[in-house]
Amino acid sequence: MPTAMTVALAAGLLTATAPTARAAAGATLPFTSVEAESATTTGTKIGPDHTQGTLASEASGRRAVRLNSGQRVEFTAPRAANALNVAYSVPDGQSGSLNVYVNGTKLAKTIAVTSKYSYVDTGWIAGARTHHFYDNARLLLGQNVQPGDKVALEATNAQVTVDVADFEQVAGAASQPAGSVSVTSKGADPSGQGDSTQAFRDAIASAQGGVVWIPPGEYRLTSSLSGVQNVTLQGAGSWHSVVRSSRFIDQSSSSGGVHIKDFAVIGEVTERVDSNPDNFVNGSLGPNSSVSGMWLQHLKVGLWLMGNNDNLVVENNRFLDMTADGLNLNGNARGVKVRGNFLRNQGDDALAMWSLNAPDVSSSFENNTITQPNLANGIAIYGGTDITVRNNLISDTNALGSGIAISNQKFMDPFHPLSGTITVDGNTLVRTGAMNPNWNHPMGALRVDSYDSAIEAQVKITNTTITDSPYSAFEFVSGGGRGLAAKNVTVDGATVRNTGTVVVQAETQGAATFRNVTATGVGAAGVYNCPYPANSGPFTLTDGGGNSGWSSTWSDCSTWPQPGQSNPDPDPARNLAKGRPATATGSQDVYTPGKAVDDDADSYWESGNNAFPQSLTIDLGSSEAVRRLVLKLPPSSAWGARTQTVTVLGSTDGSNFSTVVGATGYRFDPATGNTVTVALPGGTALRHLRLSVSANTGWPAAQFSEVEAYPTS
Repeated sequence: MPTAMTVALAAGLLTATAPTARAAAGATLPFTSVEAESATTTGTKIGPDHTQGTLASEASGRRAVRLNSGQRVEFTAPRAANALNVAYSVPDGQSGSLNVYVNGTKLAKTIAVTSKYSYVDTGWIAGARTHHFYDNARLLLGQNVQPGDKVALEATNAQVTVDVADFEQVAGAASQPAGSVSVTSKGADPSGQGDSTQAFRDAIASAQGGVVWIPPGEYRLTSSLSGVQNVTLQGAGSWHSVVRSSRFIDQSSSSGGVHIKDFAVIGEVTERVDSNPDNFVNGSLGPNSSVSGMWLQHLKVGLWLMGNNDNLVVENNRFLDMTADGLNLNGNARGVKVRGNFLRNQGDDALAMWSLNAPDVSSSFENNTITQPNLANGIAIYGGTDITVRNNLISDTNALGSGIAISNQKFMDPFHPLSGTITVDGNTLVRTGAMNPNWNHPMGALRVDSYDSAIEAQVKITNTTITDSPYSAFEFVSGGGRGLAAKNVTVDGATVRNTGTVVVQAETQGAATFRNVTATGVGAAGVYNCPYPANSGPFTLTDGGGNSGWSSTWSDCSTWPQPGQSNPDPDPARNLAKGRPATATGSQDVYTPGKAVDDDADSYWESGNNAFPQSLTIDLGSSEAVRRLVLKLPPSSAWGARTQTVTVLGSTDGSNFSTVVGATGYRFDPATGNTVTVALPGGTALRHLRLSVSANTGWPAAQFSEVEAYPTS
C-alpha cells in the first residue's frame, strides 16, 4: 500500500501519497495541520506576500487570518483529537488570549498568547530585519473532538494573527519503567515552583546504566546539566512531562550512551545571543546516543553538537520557535542520523551541518518536515564528506534562505569543504527560495554555492519536486562574489511547477548535467545563464535528455527576471536547433553530428558512405512550433551542386516518430549559397527533429553543414 502523510502546504489540507517505490517526503507526524485561511472567519485574511518583514511572508502558505478582539476563526476538525497547537502572532509588546469553542460551547481553558518570544533583531547579520513574528501555544482540550467537529478560536484583549492549527490525539501519560530512578525521589518539584536542578543531577548520578524517570508535571531547572553519560532520561510523554530550562545539557565531552526521550524542554529565550549556550544540548552526548520524542521550544538552538557524537540518532522530535538553528552538526559528526523530525519557525537554518574544525562525515538528514525558517535555509550543508539529504519536505523559507543549500561557505577556519559524494535525493520543496537583501537578487529553491571554494565533490541531486518557488528552482552561485566554480553537479529527475522566474539560475562559472527535468508554469524563462564576474568563465549546462518545458534562455544579463515576467523580446527569428544535442545513425571521420548545429556553415556532418538511408536527429529541448527548416552545405564553390532526398520526421518523446514532410529531392547549389528551405505544415509541433536522407547525387553519404529550425514561416 502507498504511504500517506497529511501536511499543511497550501490553503486547507493536502494529503501527499507516495508510490510504494519511494518513501513519502517529510516526517510521519502525530498531528494534522489546518491553515487558518482555509477556515471560516469573521476576521481578515492576509497574504499572500513574500516581502521580507511582513506577517504574511513568515506565515505557512504565506497566508494567515488577522483577528481583532472578539473576532474568531472556526476550523473543521480533520481527525479525532484531544489537543490543539496554534501558530499565531500578536503585535510587539502585547499579550492576550484565545478563547476556545468546540461545537459552539466555550471551554473553561484558554490559550495564552504573547509577543514575548517574537520580534527578534539580529543587527550583526547582514540583511536581517526584525523577524520571527510567530509563536506556538498548545492546549490539552480536556475532551475528545471528532472529525467534522467545529473548533473556533476567538481573540480577546489583543489582535491575534492565526496561522495554522495542529490537531492531535495525545496518548495518556506513560508509566514509570521498572527499576528507574524518579527525579521526584531526589526532591524534584513537579509543580514547577521549586528549583529541581540538583534533584535531576542526583537522579542522573544514581541511575548510571539505567533510566532517570521524569513523571508528569512541570520541573524548573536554573542551570545546565553536565557529566551526562551512560544513562536514559525518559518522560511520560512530551505533553505530560515538561522541563522549564533554557540550557538543559552543556558539556564538551561524554563517553556516550545517552538516550533522551519523551518529554518537553521549553525555555525562556527571547533574544538571540550567540555567545550564550541557550540550547537544549550544547556540545556532546557522546557516541551511540539518541534523542527522540522530544518537544523543544523557546531556545536559541535545539542541538548545537560539537565533539564526539558518533552514530547519534535524532528522530521524531518537534523543534518550535528557536531564535537560531534547530540543529547544527558543528563539525566532527560521524554517522549521525537526523530523521523524522518536525521543525517550525526556526530563526536560522532549520537543520545544518557545518564542517568546522573537522568534517562532518557520512551523516544524513532524512524524512524531516521543515516549515518557515525565517532567516536562513531549510537545510544547509556547509562542507563535509559523503553527506545525504533525502526525502525531506521543506516549505516557506524567508529572507536569506533556500529550501536546501549545498555550500562551501566557511564562515571561519579551519573549514572542511564538500568532498566525496553529496547525495540530495527525493526532497520536496514548496514555496522555497527568497529575495536576498544583500545581493538584491533572488535565491533559488535549491542552491549550490561555491562561496569560498570551488565545488570539488560530486553533487548528485535526484528525484526532486519543486512547487511554487517565488523565484528560481535551481541556483548555482559563488556567494562570495569571486566566481568560483560550481561544478560536478548532476540533476536527474525533477518536477518543477509554477516557478516564479526561471528553472536554472546560473550566476557563476561551472557545470551541471540535467536529465529528466520537467517544468510547467515557468514564470519568465527556462534558464538564466549569466556568470559573475563577467568573463570569469562559462556555466556549462549539459542536456542529458528527458528535459521538457524550460528550453528558453533569459536574453538580457543586465536585468533580473521578475516573477511572472516573460522573457524580454525573444527573437521570433531565432534558430531553435542552434547548439542543441544532435545524434546520427553514423558519422565519417571528424564530421560528427554536432557540426550540423554549431552555427558554422563551413563545418559539416557526413554520414558513413554507401549506407543509405542515414539520419540526423536534433533534440530541441522542448516541444516547439516549427514552421521552417533551412538546410545548408558549405558555401564554397568546391562543393558542386547536388540533390539530396530528405524525409522530415518529428517526435515529442524521442521514440515515436511520424512523417512531417515526405521524401523530397532538394537541390543544393553553390550558386545560390548551397541553401535549401523546407516549409513545414501549420500546426507542426515537435521536440525531436529527424532528417532521413535516402539519396545524394553528389556523394554516397548524407551531408549537412547546418540544420536550422525556425518558429516563423
